[in-house]
Amino acid sequence: MAHPLLPQIQAVAAPIAASLALEVVHLVFQTNQSPPVLRLDVRHFDQDTSLEDCERMSRALEAALEETEIIPDAYVLEVSSPGVSSILSNDRDFVSFKGFPVTVQLAESYKGQTRWEGSLVRRDDEFIYLTQKGRPVKIPRSQVSQVGLVDWVE
Repeated sequence: MAHPLLPQIQAVAAPIAASLALEVVHLVFQTNQSPPVLRLDVRHFDQDTSLEDCERMSRALEAALEETEIIPDAYVLEVSSPGVSSILSNDRDFVSFKGFPVTVQLAESYKGQTRWEGSLVRRDDEFIYLTQKGRPVKIPRSQVSQVGLVDWVE
């Protein structure tokens, strides 16, 4: 169950992150620890998330939370990068993992399949391009529900 303060914290954190060219990708408030721990994962829009990005977000968010007094008692704030996700979701992911084995999950069947595996070639506005044993495959993006790295260990 999510903590009831998370929507308020998210409302404060999101615009701060955006002003720093970051996005909040995960937020959890663990009140079962003493003191409670507010964990926030941020990702840079255009490049790898740096330690400096996390530090800037931490300082800015800490000041804003102090000012709003959303969390009245002592807590620990942890800001970090989520690392590399096994799910490809933005253009940068599709460029970075070109040539990697991926699984493409479809919302509905395309050419008799709802799941495709192959090496990632690229994606454009209309298709995701793979190779399967050297053969090119193009899958309509409109039918794709998820693209993920194969055998990824997080």
